[in-house]
Amino acid sequence: MQWFFRAGELAQDDWDVLVDASIPGWQHTGARVGTLHEGKKFHIPADGIERLITPLEGEGLTVDYRLEGEDHFATAKLRGRVSVFHGPADNIYLPVATEIYISGSGRVVISEAPAKNKKPVRFQAAEDCPVVVRGAGHETRQVYDIGGAEALDADRFIVVEVIVPSGNWSGMPPHKHDTFIPGVESNLEEIYYFETAVTRGMKAPLHSDPTGFLRAYASDERPIDITEEVRSGDVGLIPYGWHGPVMATPGADLYFLNVMAGPDPERTWNITDDPNYAWIRETWHHRDPDPRLPYTK
Repeated sequence: MQWFFRAGELAQDDWDVLVDASIPGWQHTGARVGTLHEGKKFHIPADGIERLITPLEGEGLTVDYRLEGEDHFATAKLRGRVSVFHGPADNIYLPVATEIYISGSGRVVISEAPAKNKKPVRFQAAEDCPVVVRGAGHETRQVYDIGGAEALDADRFIVVEVIVPSGNWSGMPPHKHDTFIPGVESNLEEIYYFETAVTRGMKAPLHSDPTGFLRAYASDERPIDITEEVRSGDVGLIPYGWHGPVMATPGADLYFLNVMAGPDPERTWNITDDPNYAWIRETWHHRDPDPRLPYTK
């Protein structure tokens, strides 16, 4: 099975990235990334998928949507951002059975999951997004909790954005969520959509090449082995297994969007640490978080 895709490999139907159930072995999560400009509009018909729409960069988006049973479209204006490294953006959650038109200027990412229960529409302004700094030392990263289990009343998915500053490691200790054990571990597919940039405040040549790395490996008899250099537009899929770290190369800042969902009867994010590395989590109590975080606009 192929679980890592370079920029452009998942381009389809005018989307720069399209992750859905057409990928063998993938069924619980999806993601779309698209580029908009004047005169261009994306249309998504009503279906059995819940969605969270977020500007990646640009001036902003207009989202026109019609819920099941309504005879008119409502409109939401989403303010954009300079880039994913300049703070969170406005976002809107739309439930199943919603017809959608998206227009504007810039780039958009849409997190998706097949769902059954119709949840309420939720608009979240950028300034209301929870910003959490996790870890300590070189394991510090910044999380925008745009769709966590406590932050959003969704049916199936959990969605976060993560910033890893130059030289830091996210996803440490390596962990897994591939077996449902109530109250202990969840069974969740996970999408990583990546973007990279020269780290804030550093000068670099015009043709610099900011990168990061993604690691995943088997936790049982199911095979998976990913050690990949990542750049903007790359996508990693984690169906099961230990995953982490996600590393930002010195001189590069790393962003990733996570979309997680699975077959469990409850919507939770419970993980099991790789026992070979679990002790690292305890060291955070004795170290300070990276003083570069949180990044702001």
